[in-house]
Amino acid sequence: MIAQEELQALTALPIEGVAERLGLRVRQHKCLCPFHDDKHPSLTFNPHTNRYRCFVCDAHGSTIDLVMHAMHVGFVEACRWLASGSSVILEGFQPVATERKGVAFDAARYERHIREGYLGGAARQFLFDERRIDPRVVRWCRLTSWRDREGVDWLQIPYYDRDWNLRGIQWRRLGQREGDTEGDGVPRFRFPKGSRCHVYNLPVLRRLKEGEPLFITEGASDCWAMLSSGHKAIAIPSATLLKRDELKQLFGSEEMRRLNVHIYPDQDAPGEALFLALRELLPQIVRHQLPEGCKDFGELWRSR
Repeated sequence: MIAQEELQALTALPIEGVAERLGLRVRQHKCLCPFHDDKHPSLTFNPHTNRYRCFVCDAHGSTIDLVMHAMHVGFVEACRWLASGSSVILEGFQPVATERKGVAFDAARYERHIREGYLGGAARQFLFDERRIDPRVVRWCRLTSWRDREGVDWLQIPYYDRDWNLRGIQWRRLGQREGDTEGDGVPRFRFPKGSRCHVYNLPVLRRLKEGEPLFITEGASDCWAMLSSGHKAIAIPSATLLKRDELKQLFGSEEMRRLNVHIYPDQDAPGEALFLALRELLPQIVRHQLPEGCKDFGELWRSR
């Protein structure tokens, strides 16, 4: 039996991402409906409710429903398929072994590249022109970039513990707009073998003064924007990736409850769920409301 908490995590997975993983080509929150002979995109996705609906055949539902009907599998099989492609862990279910299993993260392999500090043109355009990130923040976060054999540019995002020990790497594809699904099979984010990316920018806690605000953001890019605005910040990689017990381990300490913590929740269902989960652990957390129509703090920062 799948626990209610696990079901909530599965239904909180971004539904358009689930659709793309199923092979559907999403454009402007629409795609051809796989449940009838569709000639014009009639299956629509609502990022706010995280649900889908076809206005021709009336197919509708959540991420689990989409997988069940698209793959013609049962409820449990759909849940396991969703879990195997995400960081959601189902009690008593072990996903099929992958090449990452049992492989330790080789920090030394990446530290040399980070020390070199190479930042290519695509990375500079993304960080400075598009995201308007302060160069001092880029240096503090030790962001670098590289290009693979297929000519794809990647931003390299290192994850450190409080003492600047490298614990993981996240690669973000550059030159690909959010929601771009041309079907080339190249994901927007990748991780090296054994990489563990939990809370981002933990070294900033060493520099936090007593009573100084600490902002918790969702995603590294929002963290860069918050740092660029002059605030100290840490980030959770995604509101859908960490389970409640992991949040408790990371934020349930007496030290965290003494901090002056703030948050600008993303204006979507996962962002709201993240805020509510954090408020249970950090009753003192101060919520700030984003302007109407503004998706996240990074967007607010760019608009200024």
